[in-house]
Amino acid sequence: MLLTIHELNKTFGNLQVLKDINLQVDEGEFVAILGPSGSGKSTLFQLIGGNLLADHGTISLNGEVINGKKGFISYMPQQPSLFPWRTVLENVVLAAEINGKPNYKEAKRWLEKVGLDEFENSYPIELSGGMKQRVSFIRALLSKQSILCLDEPFSALDEFTRLKMQKWLLSVWEENRKSVLFITHSIEEALFLADRIYILSKRPARVKAEIKVPFARPRNESLLESNEFFTMKQKIFQTIKEEIEV
Repeated sequence: MLLTIHELNKTFGNLQVLKDINLQVDEGEFVAILGPSGSGKSTLFQLIGGNLLADHGTISLNGEVINGKKGFISYMPQQPSLFPWRTVLENVVLAAEINGKPNYKEAKRWLEKVGLDEFENSYPIELSGGMKQRVSFIRALLSKQSILCLDEPFSALDEFTRLKMQKWLLSVWEENRKSVLFITHSIEEALFLADRIYILSKRPARVKAEIKVPFARPRNESLLESNEFFTMKQKIFQTIKEEIEV
């Protein structure tokens, strides 16, 4: 297993947020995490990234325990978090720049692949929301870590832009096949993108269910209209609804 989380617990004061979390991500796998608001999904990412320390349990990457250690994952937050005074190209190479010498040739190649090559000298204020997200994603991709953690990256986008970005993400991921751990509130998004889905309970969060997504790859938007997709969506909806109503 690439990433293994075992019996992870986290408490803030008297508030327990995570309780005995167990999950894993294989090499080249796309895994989604679903759960009610406030269930600790983003806290889990903070623990994986080393920004927080767990009270109990281990986080292992390639067999090495990385509790409290930074620099082992690539991370894309909910907001693009681009520096307004840096050009698109300068923003894209930022993570690589921090970790060593940036590869501008590779950065330009990726900007061309995602249709942003003509904007490499533009500034974030000149970009649409979807374009900013693409820049943020390529920046995370170029940091060269073995796993990419995406924290609701498309939540602020309108429905049509969001679907466009989901399709774009799948096309890039199919080519790159970097391991992905993806937080989302959208059942549809999780089913469309992921190989497996972990469903978290309400706080204190535990893994309530693990679902293997049965749909073949590559995927396109016609899948969203299939009976199989609707059935899976309803099944997951009922699982989360039960948790909210308890």
